[in-house]
Amino acid sequence: MSRNVHSVSPADAVEILQRTMPFSELPQDELMSLAKVCSIDFIPAGLRFIEQGKTAVDYLWIIQKGGVKSYLINDDGGITLLDIQGEGGTFGALAIVRGSLANFNVETVEDSFFYRISKQDFQSLMGRWPAVAQFYLRTLSDAYVHKAFAELRRTRHPADSGTRLSLFATGVGEVVRRELATINADETIRSAAERMGRAGVGSLVVLDGSAEADKSEVAGIVTDQDFRDKVAARGLSVELPVREIMSSPLLAVDEATLCFDALLTMMKNQVHHLGVRRAGRVQGMVTAHDFMTLTGRSPYSLFKDIVGETRLDGLARLAKGIPDVVRALFEEGARAGKVGRMVAVLNDLVLERLLTMLQEELGPPPLPFCWLSMGSEGRREQTIRTDQDNALVYQDYGQDYGQDTGQDPKGADADLKARADEYFARLGRRAGECLVDFGYPRCPGGIMAENPKWRMSLSAWKRQFTEWIARPEPEQVLFAGIFFDFRPVFGYVALGEALRDYVTPLAAREEVFLRHMAADCLRSRPPLTFFKSFIVEKDGEHKDALDIKGRGVLPLTEFGRVMALKHGLRETNSLDRFKALAELGAISAEFHSELREAYEFLMQVRIASQLRQMDEGRQPGNHVNPGRLSELEKRTLKEAFGVIGRMQSYVRETFRLNV
Repeated sequence: MSRNVHSVSPADAVEILQRTMPFSELPQDELMSLAKVCSIDFIPAGLRFIEQGKTAVDYLWIIQKGGVKSYLINDDGGITLLDIQGEGGTFGALAIVRGSLANFNVETVEDSFFYRISKQDFQSLMGRWPAVAQFYLRTLSDAYVHKAFAELRRTRHPADSGTRLSLFATGVGEVVRRELATINADETIRSAAERMGRAGVGSLVVLDGSAEADKSEVAGIVTDQDFRDKVAARGLSVELPVREIMSSPLLAVDEATLCFDALLTMMKNQVHHLGVRRAGRVQGMVTAHDFMTLTGRSPYSLFKDIVGETRLDGLARLAKGIPDVVRALFEEGARAGKVGRMVAVLNDLVLERLLTMLQEELGPPPLPFCWLSMGSEGRREQTIRTDQDNALVYQDYGQDYGQDTGQDPKGADADLKARADEYFARLGRRAGECLVDFGYPRCPGGIMAENPKWRMSLSAWKRQFTEWIARPEPEQVLFAGIFFDFRPVFGYVALGEALRDYVTPLAAREEVFLRHMAADCLRSRPPLTFFKSFIVEKDGEHKDALDIKGRGVLPLTEFGRVMALKHGLRETNSLDRFKALAELGAISAEFHSELREAYEFLMQVRIASQLRQMDEGRQPGNHVNPGRLSELEKRTLKEAFGVIGRMQSYVRETFRLNV
C-alpha cells in the first residue's frame, strides 16, 4: 500500500474548504486557521482504509480528487451500499462527533487525494462553531436548509433584508392592537350597537355570564354585519338580547399561531374576525384588515373579491390573479407547503363560485353530486397553475341509496338516469370550458369531469376502484395513482367521503396492488452521477437542465401515497402523510424530518425557477438549470436527491422489491 502524507498549501486548502459545506459558512479567518492544520493524503484505488466497528477515526477526511464508496457489511456477509462521494465529499465527522469507532466501511473507487483535519483540531472547531457538529448529525441540517431557503428567496427579492414583519414570522398575538371589547349575552342589541360605536370597533365578543373576559365563558361574537343582515334586514327589535343575533361559537387560535395560519383559518371558514387566546382564554381579536395592514397585499383581498363575484367573466379575471398570490407569498418567505394550502383555498373558492353559478344557469341537479379534485390540487400542492384534474360522483339512481348494481335501470329509475346523465354531462362540459377561460388548461389525458369515463355514480366509482386494485396492470396502476389523491371540494361532500371510506381499507389489504404502486416510486432515479454530479439534458429545449418534478418531487409524492394506502391513512397532502406515518411509527422521526425538508426544498427550487421563467417571458415548466443555483443551493439540492435514494432503498426493503 502506498501512503504519502504531506503538508498542504493553506491557500489551496482554503479554496476547497470554501466550496465544501459546512466550512463554506465559516468566516475567512477561521478558514485560514483550519487550512493551516490540514494535511494531504494519497490512497490508491480499491483500498478499504476504514472498517466499520474497528477503525478509530482520528481524522475528518475531505476528498480533494478522486472518489470513495461507503458501505455496511451485514451479519450474513451481505453488503449495503450507503453512498458514493466525489470531490468535496467528507466522511469521518459523525464518528468524531459521537466519539465512536467507524460507523461504516470506506473504500477508494479510484486513486484519490484527501485533505485531513485531525480529530483534535476538528473537535476544537466544533467547540467554537456548534453548527458544524449539527450539520453532520443531520443530513438535512435545519440551519443549512433554512439558509438555502433564504438564498432562494433572495434570488427572487434581493432588496428585502428579511427584517420586514411578515405573515410567516409573526405570531397572531403581535397583531392584536386593542383590549377585547365584550358584552353579556343577555344585554340588548341596542346596548351592543351603542358599545361598538363608543369603542370604535366592528365586533363584540359575547360572554355567557359576567361581562369580564377572564371570568366568563365566551358564547359567541356579534359584528356590524349582524346588525345589517339580522336586525335591519329582518326588522328585529333592538330590545332583544344580543344572543339572538350572535354567531356561535367564536373561532379562535392561540396567540403563538403564525399570522399565515390564522389567515388561512379565516379564509377556510369564511369569517372576518378571529379570537386570540392567551393562557387558554380569548383575550384579543384580529380581523382580515389587520393582516392586510401587516403585508400590504394579503391574499384575503383576492379571497373577498372571489366570494362576492357574481359574473363568470369577473370570476375569470380574479382566478387569473392567483399566480400573483404565489409570487407574493414566495417573496414573503413562505415555504411550498404553505403556498399550496393557500392556493388550494383560493382554487376551491373559485370552483365553488363557478359551480354555484353554473347550477343557476342549468337549474338544480336531478341527484346530489360531489365534485372531486385530484392530482396536485387534490393534495393541496398546486403552486403555479397546472392542468385540470377533476371528476364527479353522484348519488346512485336506484331507489335504495348505494344499491346501484350496474344494470340498466327501468321505469322511473331509467328516466332519472337519463336526466342525470344529461345534466352532469352539461355541467362537466361547461365547467371544463370555464376553467380553461380561467387559466386552467385541460388535462392532456382527459381526466376531467367533462369526460363520461370520470363522471359516475357512487357505486360505479366503487366498482372502478375495486377493478383498479384487483387488476394492478400498468394502466390501472397509473389511473389509481392519479385518482387515489382525490379530495371532495364541492356539493354533497358526504358522497366523496363515502368513497374514501370504501377505498381506504380496500387498498390497505391488497398487498399485490401495493407492491405495484411501490414500484412506481423506483421508476425515476435521482439525477446524480456516480460521484454526485447533476445529470442534465445534453441538448434540446432543456439543455443543461434537469426535471425537478419528475426526478425529485414525484417520487416523494408517490412514496407518501403508497405508504398512506398501506397504513389506511385518509390524508392526501404529502407533508400530512409524512407526518401521519411518523406518528404511527411507520417511519422514524429522523426520516420524517428528512422527507419533509427534501420535499419542501425541491418544491421551493421549482417555484423559484418557474417565477424566473415567467419574468423572462417564458412558460413556467419543471426543468431547473443547476448552474443558476448558488453553491449552498446546489449542495442542499444534492442532499434532497440523496433523501430520495434512501427513500427508494426503504421502499425496496418494505415491499420486498428486487428492482
